[in-house]
Amino acid sequence: MNLLHLALLAASVRVCSGSVKRGLIYIPNEAWPQDDSVWIQDGSTLTWYYTYGDQPNPRYKSPQSALEFVPMMWGMGGNPDDTSFRDSIIKQLEAGANIRYVLSFNEPDMRSDWGGSNIEPAKAARGYIANMLPLKERGIKIGLPAVSGASWGIQWLREFAGNCTEVLNEKCQYDFLPVHWYGNFGGLKAHIDEATHEFPDAKIWVTEYAFAHQTLETTKGFYYESAAYLESSEIVERYSYFGAFRSQVSNVGANATFLNRAGQLTEIGLRYLGLEGNGVEPTSG
Repeated sequence: MNLLHLALLAASVRVCSGSVKRGLIYIPNEAWPQDDSVWIQDGSTLTWYYTYGDQPNPRYKSPQSALEFVPMMWGMGGNPDDTSFRDSIIKQLEAGANIRYVLSFNEPDMRSDWGGSNIEPAKAARGYIANMLPLKERGIKIGLPAVSGASWGIQWLREFAGNCTEVLNEKCQYDFLPVHWYGNFGGLKAHIDEATHEFPDAKIWVTEYAFAHQTLETTKGFYYESAAYLESSEIVERYSYFGAFRSQVSNVGANATFLNRAGQLTEIGLRYLGLEGNGVEPTSG
């Protein structure tokens, strides 16, 4: 990608900086609690966030409408019929929380030591039915499990949907499909196309994405190209970039992050929040 193309993409992303699609993957870090305020500073255009759990960040809890919390049922224990997640959401609703969407299992197709929730499709289907469907009956929109971008991810989803349908004796219910991707832009678009082909009646949420461990120029090119695509796509309802942390703790490479070593916003971090400025080098500080 040449510099002119990159500049044009950057300009197009600035035009749509007031995105209603763009969310925050909130990753707490006890070493720098002050970083929490970065994402809700004046001018930030982020509209929603998730925490990989069922509870909101207390700092973002009030007012709920300022940064919408989307709970996640990350994994499950030994009992596939346990309803702890459902019960937690209902309790929050009864306390006045404005919960409109919920996410289900995070990378259940991946081993635990790779960061996945590692759940067999049949077991996941039972947990999904016990927790997600009662919430859908209350008007909450529910997401299918977010499988990894690995070659076997979509196959896991096929099996899950089949198991769910078999238990219900009717088509498995869902509203949107979260996807993850850590490769180049062409791969991201192809992965979204594949997911849409398999589940044409589901809106797509890209709940984790980045081009991991690349040069700064390549990383910026990917960010601007993907942001322009995700904003303009009619099938992508929401998206959240994996980079809301400091560069020295990144597991996707320093250049993909929103913050440098001192907690200052990088160029990608500024653009993602809809802010102006040049940003600092990711490895500075």
